[in-house]
Amino acid sequence: MTIDELLAEIEGGPQGPAIGAFFDFDGTLIAGYSAGAFYQDRARRREFSAGELARTLLAGAEMAIRGTDVSKLMDVAISSWAGRSEAEVTELFDRLFRERIAGMVYPEARELVRAHRRAGHTVALATSATRYQAAPLADDLGVEHVLCSEVELVKGNFSGFFAGEVLWGPAKARAVSTLANRERLDLERSYGYANGDEDVPFLEVVGTPRPLNPASGLERVARERSWPVSRFSSRGRPGVSSIVRTGSALAGLGAAGAVGLAVGALNRSRRQGANVATSIGPDLALALAGVSLTVSGTEHLWSDRPAVFIFNHQSSIDVAVIGSLIRRDLTGVAKKEASRDPRFALIGYVVDVAYVDRSDSARARAALEPAVEKLRSGVSIAIAPEGTRSATPRLGRFKKGAFHLAMQAGVPIVPIVIRNAGDVMWRGSFLIRPGTIDVAVLAPIATSDWELSELDQQVEQVRELFIQTLEHGPPAA
Repeated sequence: MTIDELLAEIEGGPQGPAIGAFFDFDGTLIAGYSAGAFYQDRARRREFSAGELARTLLAGAEMAIRGTDVSKLMDVAISSWAGRSEAEVTELFDRLFRERIAGMVYPEARELVRAHRRAGHTVALATSATRYQAAPLADDLGVEHVLCSEVELVKGNFSGFFAGEVLWGPAKARAVSTLANRERLDLERSYGYANGDEDVPFLEVVGTPRPLNPASGLERVARERSWPVSRFSSRGRPGVSSIVRTGSALAGLGAAGAVGLAVGALNRSRRQGANVATSIGPDLALALAGVSLTVSGTEHLWSDRPAVFIFNHQSSIDVAVIGSLIRRDLTGVAKKEASRDPRFALIGYVVDVAYVDRSDSARARAALEPAVEKLRSGVSIAIAPEGTRSATPRLGRFKKGAFHLAMQAGVPIVPIVIRNAGDVMWRGSFLIRPGTIDVAVLAPIATSDWELSELDQQVEQVRELFIQTLEHGPPAA
C-alpha cells in the first residue's frame, strides 16, 4: 500500500477513541534503531570498556545467528546504566533525539500518526526499547501511551536491570492486549504497524495489521496472510545525485549573491542589487536541488507591503523558500552564528541581514533598531519567531521580537507556514533531497491596534494559527 492508500484507509475507516493505533518504534517510525544513536554517542565519548564491547558483540552475534530474542543484548546495554540517575538518562535521550533520532523519523510515519489522531483514535507506541528512548518521539508526535521495556530504579538511580519482561515478540502482544482491556479498545477494528519478524504476534492481535518496511520473515508471513505491505524510502542514505544537487544549489545561491553585489556596486544601489539576488538566487537554488514548492495563499505575499513575514523554521532550506516567495524589497533577521555560514554569508551580506546575538538581549535589541527604519522605507523583514531551527516539525515557543518590530513600524504580520521542509533537508543535514515543500501563506494580520499589555496574547493567537495550519491546512478565508 502507498502512503496515500494508508491515509485514505484511516480516513474512511471507523473513527473515535475505541479504535486503537499501535506503532512499533525502531525500524517502523524511524529508519534504523535508536540504540544505534546511544552506542555511537558512547563510542565518541570513549565510554565503552573492552569487556562491555565484547559482551555486546557476542549478544548481537547470538541474536543474528541463533535467532534469539533481543533480551541479552538489551541486558548488556542496560547494565551500563547502573548508578546513573533517571534525570541524567532522560537528558541523554532528549539530546540524542534532538541531534540524531528526530532526523531518522519517516515523514510518512508522521502522516500516519497525524491521520490516526485526526480520526480520534487511541494511539500508542509499542516497543521493546525503554521509555527513555521512546518518550521523546511519543511526546513530539502527541502520542499518549507508551508500551515499553521498563528499567528498574532504586532511590532515583538505575540498578542496571529491567523491571519486568522485555517487550519482544509475544510480550509486546500481551502489552497491547492489556492496554486494550484497560482502555476498552476494539482490537478487531484497531490498527497495528511494525517491521520486525518478532512482531507477528503483535500484529495478530489487531484486526488491521499493516507491516511497514518489513524484514524478510514478516514479509513472508504478510504474503501468506494477505497483509498489505508498505515501504518507506524517504530516509535512505542520500546518493551521489543529492551531493551533486546540493553543491549545485549552493553554487547557484552564491552566484546570485555575487551578481547582486556587482549590480549594486555598478548602480550604487544596494537595494537594487539585493532585489536581483533575491529574484534569481532562491529559485535557481531550489531548481538545481530538485525542490519544488506548492503554495497556497500567494495573494497574501503582495497584498500588504511592507510587512514582517514570520515563518516556522526547521531547515536551512527555509532561506531559499522564503526568498523565492517574497522575492524583492526584502531583508531578514538571523542569529549571529549564521553570519559565518559560508553557504549563506554572501547573499546575507547583499540583502543586509540583521544578525542578533541571542545571548545578549541588549545587543539583540540594538541590532534590530535599524530594521524598523527599513520597514518604514518599504523593505519587508523575514524572521523566524522560534529563534532557531526546531529539531522536528513540532512548533517551538515564539519570541516577541518580530511582533515588536511590526508594532513599532506600523506594518502587518504575514504568517508563512512551511509544512515539510525538514523532509527535504533535515536540521542536522548538509544535503538536500529532491522533493516538494508545502507552504501556506496566511492573510496579513494588522498590528496597528495592538497594545503592549496584550502582546503575549496576540503572539499566542498567531502561534495557534501556525499549529492549526500545520495540523489541518490553511484556515478558511
